[in-house]
Amino acid sequence: MNTSIRASAHVSHTNWQSIDWNAVQKYVTKLRQRIYRAEQYKQQRKVRKLQRLLLRSKANLLLSIRRVTQQNKGKRTSGLDGYTALHANERLTLFHQMKKQNVFLHRPHPAKRTFISKKNGKLRPLGIPTVKDRVYQNMIKTALEPQWEVHLEPSSYGFRPKRSTHDAISNLFNKLNTNSNKKWIFEGDFRGCFDHLHHGWIMKQISNFPGSHLIKKWLKMGYVEHEVFHPTKEGTPQGGVISPLLANIALCGMEKEIGIIYKPTYKSGSGYRIDPKCKIGRVLYADDFVIVTKTKEQAESMYQNLSPYLKKRGLELSQEKTKVTHIEHGFDFLGFSIRQHRTQQGNKLFIKPSKDSVKKAKSKIRETFHLMRGRPVKEVIDVLNPIIRGYGQYWKPVVAKKTFGYMDNYIFSKVKKHLRHLHPRKPMGWIAKRYFRKPHQGGENRWILTCPLTKVQLLKMSWIKIVRHVMVAYKNSPDDPCLKEYWMKRDRKVFDAENTFDRMKLARKQGYRCALCKHTLQNGEEIIVHRFGGTRGIINKLVHKPCMK
Repeated sequence: MNTSIRASAHVSHTNWQSIDWNAVQKYVTKLRQRIYRAEQYKQQRKVRKLQRLLLRSKANLLLSIRRVTQQNKGKRTSGLDGYTALHANERLTLFHQMKKQNVFLHRPHPAKRTFISKKNGKLRPLGIPTVKDRVYQNMIKTALEPQWEVHLEPSSYGFRPKRSTHDAISNLFNKLNTNSNKKWIFEGDFRGCFDHLHHGWIMKQISNFPGSHLIKKWLKMGYVEHEVFHPTKEGTPQGGVISPLLANIALCGMEKEIGIIYKPTYKSGSGYRIDPKCKIGRVLYADDFVIVTKTKEQAESMYQNLSPYLKKRGLELSQEKTKVTHIEHGFDFLGFSIRQHRTQQGNKLFIKPSKDSVKKAKSKIRETFHLMRGRPVKEVIDVLNPIIRGYGQYWKPVVAKKTFGYMDNYIFSKVKKHLRHLHPRKPMGWIAKRYFRKPHQGGENRWILTCPLTKVQLLKMSWIKIVRHVMVAYKNSPDDPCLKEYWMKRDRKVFDAENTFDRMKLARKQGYRCALCKHTLQNGEEIIVHRFGGTRGIINKLVHKPCMK
């Protein structure tokens, strides 16, 4: 395959909107799959050759600019140079500038230090690179990630393609279910994981990667805070595009260190499962992890067993968050409370939204009502519905019906308070007649907040059905070309489970592809409903949000 010809064909455009993004995506995906397959067969020379090809690829550059300046949440945040590329002509100019430069000769700028609040009241430091550095980091990540997808552990879920918190929770449920004899929990958390990772260890793991010298420059580039430069001798800056991948690479190896072994099996659909003789299990999400054991002594021994692993990586366990507990006492992980209860039918494991997670949702809704005070009902509904749907979708794979009812009651009390403030001289009967209706989809509840003009209704969390999440199998990766059918079916099921019925119907009509770029809807970009005008009138279609800009 003459990839150089195909690559150049993708970028012969003078207009950002006219770029064939489907062709660009397909080309980059194909190269990623070839890197994955070559690494599987331990063809190191071929891996490096394909990685160099991808790093020089203009298609990779185009896709990286699109993701950094259109898709990423921090697209409006500039680095030290104050530059952002928020408009199509600016992105095209940036592409023409960067395509003339050699990625291997790039000289990074120091990061801009900013802080965000953590849930414990402390501040989390972020290092914001310049836009060019972020684009190059995304290019490096695209070339390095498929190689490491071969090696990253099956029980690792944070910052990995097509893996989520729900996969981690499903894995924990399987390890701790009623029939399991693993009852003791070692809750682990690395103290300042991103800030203290050992540079030498990271560089040792990626020593054969063609762009390793550039990664070293990013690790050593330092940061500027209050116009004062500070060098960095350890850690990888939170806020960098490549930092999560480097953290995953550095943290890889815990299962081997504590003695977890996988055996092939013909009973499991994944083809592998933990050796039944193995007395422990582990689930890792970013810098939070849980180790499950049969006895309390085994759980407590993890402090000592993890010592060599931590020392190599320059890490320490957080004394505040690391502890040993029994499953009957329960523990919180990724916003869920996991606990085994004694019932008349025997012991049963329940996973519910944690108290902190519910408290955070209430705080978000309370803040929203405060900001929307005095605003028309239509605007309130438009702002609240995505928030309600977001929390409901996150909680729906677990035992959450009671939580849904509790949140609906809380939201209803806030709605009444808002309407009374909106019409202070009107009686409640007048307000009820004007703003409350029965649900459009049917039902006897006549207290659904409805806009009197547009008839749009406020979503009730209890309308969201509880649907169990199916965990991603073993080491399955979207970069594996043999699993194309697996990922297509899984993506469609996940889309249908996470979206409304109307969106589901639109997606099926479009073959689960964007109406504009024709690439798969689930490529990591935000999806919106766009109204297209035509001879048959207005037609709604699903598109990627970046495709509209």
